[in-house]
Amino acid sequence: MNIFKIALFGSQGSGKGTQAKMLSEKYNLPILATGDIFRKEIKNETDLGKLVSSLIKDGKLVPDEITVKIVLRELCGEKYKNGFILDGFPRNIAQSNELEKENGLTHVFELEIGDEEVKRRLSDRRICSKCGAIYSLTVKPSKQESICDSCDGALILREDDKPEAIQKRLNIYRKETKPVLNFYKEKGKVVKVDGAQSIEKVFEDICKAIEK
Repeated sequence: MNIFKIALFGSQGSGKGTQAKMLSEKYNLPILATGDIFRKEIKNETDLGKLVSSLIKDGKLVPDEITVKIVLRELCGEKYKNGFILDGFPRNIAQSNELEKENGLTHVFELEIGDEEVKRRLSDRRICSKCGAIYSLTVKPSKQESICDSCDGALILREDDKPEAIQKRLNIYRKETKPVLNFYKEKGKVVKVDGAQSIEKVFEDICKAIEK
């Protein structure tokens, strides 16, 4: 049985979450998205959640020691023993080193997309406040305006998707996350994919690389 340990990289709005879900369904792999873990903490109003919320509103990243501890603890779970898909982790060299000590990745994908397309996509994106489903006002609108098709939850524009936070997030991505790709390029694991293509074509390119 093939064990795929996959990480998806790309700036905000590049489609990592969508591709992760499609890959999960095709290869029966669980997704570990740091954003989902953080939002759960925020919703439950834990001390960690309050800290994460304030950082996100300022367009900042959660400190490594918090992120690494949460992710590695989660990956010890039984459901991840046959592989997984990481969305939003690792974000820098420190996180990459810790991950490789415990769970070396088999595939690393970089979804390439320009800044203007990022800003357009994020300004259109809406998230269900109850179930976390993702919609787009232009590409994937809900049937009823501002209401989730699945659970009738209210659709919202997240704080970190607002214009004032986007550029900060892009700058942080380039400064701290891009070097991680060089780390994995040296290991021969990085495959670049044009993230500006249709969702279906991006998925096709990723699958071809996995099954090569």
